[in-house]
Amino acid sequence: MGRTRQDADRPAGAGATALTTALTMDRTREGTTVCVAGGGPAGAVLGLLLARSGVDVTVLEKHGDFLRDFRGDTIHPSTLDVLDEIGLGERFEKLEHRKVTGMDVVTDDGEFTVADLRMLHERHPYIAMVPQWDFLTMITEAAAELPGFRLLMNAEVTGLLTEDGRVTGIRYRDAAGAERELGAELTVAADGRHSTLRRAAGLPVRNLGAPMDVAWFRLPRDPEDHENAFLRPGAGRLMAVINREEYWQIAYLVPKGGWSRVRDRGVDALRADVAELLPFTADRVGRLELDEISVLDVRVDRLRRWYRPGLLCIGDAAHAMSPIGGVGINLAVQDAVATANRIVPALRGSGTVGVADLAAVQRRRVPPTLAVQAFQLAVQRLVVERVLSGRQPALGAVKHVRKLPAVKRLLARGIGFGPLPEHVHTPAVF
Repeated sequence: MGRTRQDADRPAGAGATALTTALTMDRTREGTTVCVAGGGPAGAVLGLLLARSGVDVTVLEKHGDFLRDFRGDTIHPSTLDVLDEIGLGERFEKLEHRKVTGMDVVTDDGEFTVADLRMLHERHPYIAMVPQWDFLTMITEAAAELPGFRLLMNAEVTGLLTEDGRVTGIRYRDAAGAERELGAELTVAADGRHSTLRRAAGLPVRNLGAPMDVAWFRLPRDPEDHENAFLRPGAGRLMAVINREEYWQIAYLVPKGGWSRVRDRGVDALRADVAELLPFTADRVGRLELDEISVLDVRVDRLRRWYRPGLLCIGDAAHAMSPIGGVGINLAVQDAVATANRIVPALRGSGTVGVADLAAVQRRRVPPTLAVQAFQLAVQRLVVERVLSGRQPALGAVKHVRKLPAVKRLLARGIGFGPLPEHVHTPAVF
């Protein structure tokens, strides 16, 4: 089933720093069974699942490590269940992380809980907050222990190989800047919302719009501060505040394209805005500097068709999500599980992946994508747009949720598991 590899070609995982050197290759073989572009959650988990089932897979990551700040760090119960199913639950538990049981909203009139995951009678009634680089390192180290897995770091995918209308692999630039080619029975684009491969494939994108961008920054946290993550709306401003134990990770939402205006007002004005919304930070906002802020261009979009012969898009490459709800990682992982569940039997059977298999993955994953994006668009319209325009957000309905236990439980399940959680059905041959 696919090409075999010599053990000498398999990197040994030893943390994010070791991955930078141990997994960076200055050469490549001529082909692989499945080529995955992108070493984020979708690509890394898919690579692990395929290798676990005996499929020869190569994952290409354009950076030299996973250490990029302000990536999504929320691992929801649905993903924690997947880790249990593939035997990585205990390994994950050893990572330094924080368990979050709910999300609060803090207003000028008081505070209330939006969702309490403790209401779920599940093994993991919480969201695990863990740096994404630690999560990806754990996944790729586990995959590197399998004989069919190969990770190429500093490998920037630049285009597609095609033959008679079918995608047959990718072109990429290695760490030395050399242009290379890698043939594959199936190419999976998991290269994010700015996907090179979905653009190269000419797949049409439907842009659903977003009224905001997000400026990410950190402020020190005191033990006496608020415990839970919370949303803080104010007149014309909105912040999401995440407890990282030693510091607060803060998402400051600004109108779409409006960061330049915030920056032009100067750091003192920004510090004053933060202190007004978050009075407990008044003694530390002086540490905030403009050059330490990372701005995310928020997009909500999805492909009309996720595939063409020999190519499948998953994760943000198929559907860019808003940061609302922190569900991006988890939808990407669910896409990876659904993809493996479909293509492993095909490869173990005929040895090929047909268009019908790729279409089946899209049919499976489109309904939860539509449901989550509809929820995000509703929150954008009813809360984000209203707050950023200075109007009163429509939070009344959310406040009434506290009086309806069944609705609270349904909301907690929706946040924790999403509309269609996937489970691993692929066999473990290693």
